[in-house]
Amino acid sequence: MITISKLTKTYETKKGMVTGVDNVSLTINKGEIFGIVGYSGAGKSSLLRCMNLLERPTSGNVTVDGLDLTGLKGERLRQARLKIGMIFQHFYLISQKTVGENVAFALKAARLPKGESIKRVDELLKMVGLSDKKDVYPSQLSGGQKQRVGIARALANNPNVLLCDEATSALDPNTTLSILRLLKKINRELNITIVLITHEMNVVKEICDRMAIMQDGRVIEEGDVYDIFSEPKAELTKEFISSVVSFDVPKPILAACTGSIIKVQFKGAVAGEGVITDTVQHFDVKGNFLHGTIEYIQEKPLGLFLMEIQGDPANINRAITYMEGRGAKVEVIRNGL
Repeated sequence: MITISKLTKTYETKKGMVTGVDNVSLTINKGEIFGIVGYSGAGKSSLLRCMNLLERPTSGNVTVDGLDLTGLKGERLRQARLKIGMIFQHFYLISQKTVGENVAFALKAARLPKGESIKRVDELLKMVGLSDKKDVYPSQLSGGQKQRVGIARALANNPNVLLCDEATSALDPNTTLSILRLLKKINRELNITIVLITHEMNVVKEICDRMAIMQDGRVIEEGDVYDIFSEPKAELTKEFISSVVSFDVPKPILAACTGSIIKVQFKGAVAGEGVITDTVQHFDVKGNFLHGTIEYIQEKPLGLFLMEIQGDPANINRAITYMEGRGAKVEVIRNGL
């Protein structure tokens, strides 16, 4: 669907040339929600803007639906952009126009007859849950409602791709969740490919199928969201995931533990099984939970536990081997004191 090949974007500044995107190659599949994560300055927004050529890459190619956008100019590029909707962090609604007029404004490029345009606006506002706000002005809307208008506007010309640049960063947690659920609904019902830029792993965890982590203009890790959460490789990826799944236990509690401290991870269906309970029952060891959670990513469970295990070292080793044999990943954080 979207193929980015060896893409580089440089900027000329007072201090010289700065590389915003550095030789990035990515493939985004049709119909998926793809997250691009990174801190400010990582290059993720620059990469997104290169996808619809709001910024023209310094080198490399962007192909959407088999069409190389970097080879297009003028009217051909304008027509290609109609099939790529974009949602912004700060909404960018026209304050002097009503909600309906804001959405209709996006249809002008398609040159629809007035009757068809009115019908399309009504369809879009119904889709985003704002049918009763058609004649209201942006100043009368909440942040979440403004973003819903932005989504309706981005969908006006029946795009195949929706680019979201920090679309939920200005919203509170509950509103963010409602917007993410709306995007997921749109993705599933319309089969629109969504590319979502964010610095929040909770956003990726909630709706994305695959993801990429960016640092200093480069993609340092990419893959299935569930796989990255369960097996992060890059240190920055681990840092991002720790913001969602934390194993911080107060030092006084750890200091009071005399047994071995182990971290246990269960993937998929195994997370719902009583592996730890079975282990304690079958081996002469005692277990003390220090921290535990089951996260649901892509509707699949990921179990993460930190525990103290006490007993004879040989029995502890057998217990760990047993858990690993049942599909758990076990990491010894500290051997018994």
